[in-house]
Amino acid sequence: MSQTSRILAALVAGLALGIGIAVLAPGWTATAIGIAQPIGTAWLNGLQMTIVPLVVALLVTGVAASAEAARAGRLTARAIITFIVLLWIASALAAALTPLFLDIVPIPAGAAAGLRDALAHAKPVGEIAPFSQFVATLVPTNVVTAAANDAFLPLIVFALVFAFALTRLPEVQRSRMTEFFQIIADAMIVVINWVLWLGPIGVFALALVFGAKAGTAAIGALVHYVGIVSAVGIVVWLAAFPFGAVGGRIGLPRFIRSTGPSHAVAISTQSSLASLPAMLRATEDLAVPVADSGIVLPLAVALFRVTGPPMNLAVAIYVAHLYGVALGPAQIAAGIAVAAVTTMGAVGLPGQVSYISSIAPICIAMGSPIEALGLLIAVETLPDLVRTVGNVAMDIAVTATVARRGNGPQLTEADALLTKDAP
Repeated sequence: MSQTSRILAALVAGLALGIGIAVLAPGWTATAIGIAQPIGTAWLNGLQMTIVPLVVALLVTGVAASAEAARAGRLTARAIITFIVLLWIASALAAALTPLFLDIVPIPAGAAAGLRDALAHAKPVGEIAPFSQFVATLVPTNVVTAAANDAFLPLIVFALVFAFALTRLPEVQRSRMTEFFQIIADAMIVVINWVLWLGPIGVFALALVFGAKAGTAAIGALVHYVGIVSAVGIVVWLAAFPFGAVGGRIGLPRFIRSTGPSHAVAISTQSSLASLPAMLRATEDLAVPVADSGIVLPLAVALFRVTGPPMNLAVAIYVAHLYGVALGPAQIAAGIAVAAVTTMGAVGLPGQVSYISSIAPICIAMGSPIEALGLLIAVETLPDLVRTVGNVAMDIAVTATVARRGNGPQLTEADALLTKDAP
C-alpha cells in the first residue's frame, strides 16, 4: 500500500474502533483515550519540530531558483511575475470564499465539539499584533526569538530578505549558500518522511480518540472539511478557463476542448509533472509558439501551484473556525501573505510533506491550532485531486497568456485559421 493509503486505512480503522468502544464498551472509553492520546500527541510533535528549519530553507532555495530563472530572459521574468500576482490573488480569494462557505454550510455542531475534545490539548500558537501595529511587527528585532516564539510572519520576512540578499552575492558564494540551505531542506524532508512513515500509528491514535468522543458525527466532520476545502479549489480551477480564454485571446470553447486531455491525465495520475506532455500538446492546439510553451510551461510546473495558497489558507481558516479563533484583519492579512509566499518554496515536495510545510506556517501565523492537521492530512486524497486539475488548467492558461501578451495583439496566420470557430 502507498503511504497515503496506509494513513487513510489507519484513519478508518481508528474511527471504527473509537466509535465501537464508545457504543459497545463505554466503560473502556477513558482507558482507550488515555492510551491513544499521548501517542497521537507525540506524533504531532514530531511533525511540528521540522517546520521552522524546513520552511526557512525552502524559502531561501525557492527565491534562489526563481531569481535564477528570471535571469534567463524577459519571457521567464514575465512568467514569474504573473505567477506571483496570481498566487496573491488566489490567496485573497480564499480569504473571502472560505468564511462564506462556512456560513452557508456550517460545521456540524456535534462533530466540531468531538474534534475539539479529541484534540483537547490543542491551543492557538503564535501571536498577531492588533492591525494598527501589524506593519511594525513584520520586521523581527531578533530572528531567533521570533522562531522560538512561533512568530512566523516576521520569521518569513527575515528569510525573504536574507534570500534576496543572497541573490546579490557573487555566484560562487550564492551557490554555496543555496546548496547549504538545500541540504537543510533535504534533511528535514527525510525527517518528515520518517515521521510520516509512522503516520498510520499516529493517525490511528488520533482517530480513535476522535471517534470515541464524537461518535458517528466524526465522519460528518471529515466529509464537511473535504467539501469546504475542495469547493475553494474548484472555484480557482474554474477561474482558469476564463483567464486562459481572455488572457490568451482564445475562445472559451476552444480552450476547454484543448485542455480536456490534460485534465484526464491529471485525474488519473494526480501529478502536474506527469501531465506535462499533455499540457504541451494542449498549448500546441492553442497555437502557442513552441519556443514560448517550452519555457513557460515547465517553469510553471516547477515553480507555480495556483491552488496551493487558496486551499492551504482554506484549511487554516477552517481550523480556526473549528476552534472558535477570531480572525480579524491582521490575522487574515498574515494568512494571505504566508500562504502566497510559502507556496513557491514547497513546489515539488511530496503531497503530504507539502501539506505540513505549507499549511502549518499559515496556522501559526494566524494564531490557529495545528494539531487538527494530523487528522485532516489523512483525508487529503480528494482535495489533492482538485489541487492537481486546478494547477494543470491554470498552468496552461498562464502559458497561453504570457506567450500571447508577450507577442502582442497580432495573430499569426495559423492562429487566425485555428480561431475562426471561436466566439
